[in-house]
Amino acid sequence: MSSASSSLSAWRTHWQALAPRERQLLRAAAALVVLALLWWLALAPALDTLRHAPTRHAKLDSQLQAMQALQAEAQQLQKAPRLPTDAAARALQAAVAEHLGNSARLNITGDRATLTLQGTPATALAPWLAQARANAHAITQEARLVRNPGAGSPRWDGTIVLALPVR
Repeated sequence: MSSASSSLSAWRTHWQALAPRERQLLRAAAALVVLALLWWLALAPALDTLRHAPTRHAKLDSQLQAMQALQAEAQQLQKAPRLPTDAAARALQAAVAEHLGNSARLNITGDRATLTLQGTPATALAPWLAQARANAHAITQEARLVRNPGAGSPRWDGTIVLALPVR
């Protein structure tokens, strides 16, 4: 305690020894430091939040709309009547013939369907997957795809395993 009081008295003595102009300059410098700290710690982060709030709000709104669309789609799929496995298999076969042609082969065993791809265009695979989910109520269980380094648009090689609706 005595060392703190002795250093405080030494500081006061030094302060009194300063000229009034020097004291005024030191006060102004201290005020400037306090103002700078106040700006960096309190005002700048708040202003930054206000400045970026509209873009963050718009981004969150778009994410909310996308989630609501996915929720509506999931509810629609849940309400859809269940297909027998045979009807789902026929719907998958028709979708393969329509979208994928000779670049894919479908093998159905029980309640599983395995799609083997060889150079299948990505632009054809995406609609096929959507149609398999919507029309055949097939759910993707496993996908092992490798991008085919062929020229032109992206193409896929590999397998996709789908679960068909249970009877």
